[in-house]
Amino acid sequence: MQANQFLNLPHGRIKLPAFLPDGTLGVVRAVDSTDLAVAQIQALVMNIFHLMQRPGSSTIQALGGLHNMSAWDKPIITDSGGFQAYSLIRENPKSGTLSDRGIVYRREVDGRKFQLTPEKSVQLQVSYGSDVVICLDEPTHIDEDHEAQRMAVERTVRWAQRCKDEFERLLDEKAIETSARPLLFGVIQGGGSQELRKQCADQLLEIGFDGYGYGGWPLDSDGRLLTDVLAYTHELVPTELPFHALGVGHPENVAACVALGYMLFDSALPTRDARRGRLFTFTASQGLGGKWFKYLYINDEEHIKHTRPISEHCDCPTCSKYSRGYLHHLFKINDHLYHRLATLHNLRFMTLLEDRLRQKYA
Repeated sequence: MQANQFLNLPHGRIKLPAFLPDGTLGVVRAVDSTDLAVAQIQALVMNIFHLMQRPGSSTIQALGGLHNMSAWDKPIITDSGGFQAYSLIRENPKSGTLSDRGIVYRREVDGRKFQLTPEKSVQLQVSYGSDVVICLDEPTHIDEDHEAQRMAVERTVRWAQRCKDEFERLLDEKAIETSARPLLFGVIQGGGSQELRKQCADQLLEIGFDGYGYGGWPLDSDGRLLTDVLAYTHELVPTELPFHALGVGHPENVAACVALGYMLFDSALPTRDARRGRLFTFTASQGLGGKWFKYLYINDEEHIKHTRPISEHCDCPTCSKYSRGYLHHLFKINDHLYHRLATLHNLRFMTLLEDRLRQKYA
């Protein structure tokens, strides 16, 4: 799949490449659906593992599904929650278990137990109105040993088959028309092993999915993008199929992954960085040559009386109306308006980056 192509989904068409903010709990922190539209965001990613806990499935369904609940009429991709559950259990093994049956997680705050099987994950995603359903998978850290990676690949493939079977059963049961049919993505695991990545990809391709995701941590222990692993994994899948670089959201990493052929990205990093005072800027009015990206730290004292916007190369409402000095003031007094304005800027930066990448790879 090449740049300047589209992914057609029940709630609209996504022009590729596309960065999708994480609305983990049904909201992109500090902004609403109107703000997202102004920033020209095309789609969101929401997380089943967290949503099934808060606000809970009965509430989501009572509010009409994720689109109605969040007043967002464009596509929503739902993450199965495998990565989040695995991460929490890895940090605290007493909080849950992963087995062939699925995931069991006990919430620390109140001890409530949640179970997530491949079938339940698909059932929840379809019932919430997802445009892209992602199979439940077992992630691994890049540094885990070969045996742990092998077992995770085998379980991921078994779960993927169960997800596919349940997905097709639900489509038949609900008699969903082709135009309203969500897509189903499999996730390729295997850590840093080319052998295991190929084994996982080959078996998932044999099952057959509408698209695929890169599974596991995309960064090494030093925070560097695993370019070789990402490149090899992408080569294993036919280019006409959409490939999602799950968890990739740093601007330079997005650009590097587009060069490798990835077209979908999601991360909480741009919005989290915005709230914490780290703003994204281009160094030139167009193009991606040389050192095209840099940070602006709004807490720095140099911005106290600065009258210019965050960036002259940005057309977001924040840069159109507000000075760095005012944003510095809002940040220092911890006003919620800062969070909104900063988030709007970083999100618009990401959609402007999409435009530049389309031009580069047209």
